[in-house]
Amino acid sequence: MRIIVSGGGTGGHIYPAITLINNIKKLVPDAEFLYVGTKKGLEADIIPREKIPFATLEISGFERHLTMKNFAVLGKALGSMVKARQIVKSFKPDVAVGTGGYVCGPILMASALMGVPALIQEQNAIPGVTNKILAKFVNKIAVGYERAAKHFSAEKTVFTGNPIRDDILLSTRDEGLMEFSLDPSKKTVLVSGGSRGAHSINKAMLEVHKHFANNYRVQIMHVTGKTEYDFVIDGLEKMGIDWQKTDNLSVYPYLYDMPKALAAADIAVFRAGATSLAELTARGVPSVLIPYPFAAENHQEFNARELEKNGASKVILNKDLTGEKLIKTLEEMLSSENKLQEMAEASRNMGKPNAAQTIAEMIVDLARNKR
Repeated sequence: MRIIVSGGGTGGHIYPAITLINNIKKLVPDAEFLYVGTKKGLEADIIPREKIPFATLEISGFERHLTMKNFAVLGKALGSMVKARQIVKSFKPDVAVGTGGYVCGPILMASALMGVPALIQEQNAIPGVTNKILAKFVNKIAVGYERAAKHFSAEKTVFTGNPIRDDILLSTRDEGLMEFSLDPSKKTVLVSGGSRGAHSINKAMLEVHKHFANNYRVQIMHVTGKTEYDFVIDGLEKMGIDWQKTDNLSVYPYLYDMPKALAAADIAVFRAGATSLAELTARGVPSVLIPYPFAAENHQEFNARELEKNGASKVILNKDLTGEKLIKTLEEMLSSENKLQEMAEASRNMGKPNAAQTIAEMIVDLARNKR
């Protein structure tokens, strides 16, 4: 069985693709894969490290208003369609899979037009433009949120949830507490604005650290992002906080073992990317979500509102975020153990821990039923 996979630009498109590949290998151990991405996206670094055969297309997104740049982008898009067709013709896939990003467009379109069964995985509550176009040509659409299904053909669409890494579920709370030397008698608040960090969250967190320093109930794990680490450390020093001498504050530029950190968390303060929310709900972690305001189609706010509507999260818009507001929200959540447990249960009820297996089975069925 030969499977072509495409997804690029951000880890939110790449890691779900890798998870699907690993789950397909469990079903079809001798399956062959080709991953198609771009030279400039994170996939150019991540996929070769995973020892997955890798091919590239040159493509980028259109500006949302008419500019000269769009003519250059259009030229690249037309060229990428020609190369995509060559890649499909050479690899001869039994099925094609897209997990998001502009690069999916040419490779999925070429596959579908050449008679190759195709599946797209839409991770967000509001679908992106690329997937809306591809939906008319592919055979199956796996959506991460029920809300997204209304944008697609009912006959093609399956609500699966979003795929998550196996180790998200395998890590235990005790392992997480031990890994980070945390106090099991305290509530753990995990804060992260993503691998690159989020300045607005880090700025608000300075006041949060000051408020909770040496608190006997709460311990904070703050992942700043590598480029924001010095800003946070300098800010704490200016506020007179020696965080290394407190018994409940930890500051990291990056965490290489996020699964264990999630396993230890009682509350998460996160952005609202689809993959992060899939991991939070699979673990049943209540959250404070601050959606990234410049995400395409404002999809992060729609993602976050889905969790808020179900009682799993509290949402603070980026424009409204202050240290005072974040402190108040955390204190409200921490003030009632029953309320926190209700939020945890609501989060867990939204989780789809078997999403990767379900989507992998759909992909294998498409390949086996190829006409």
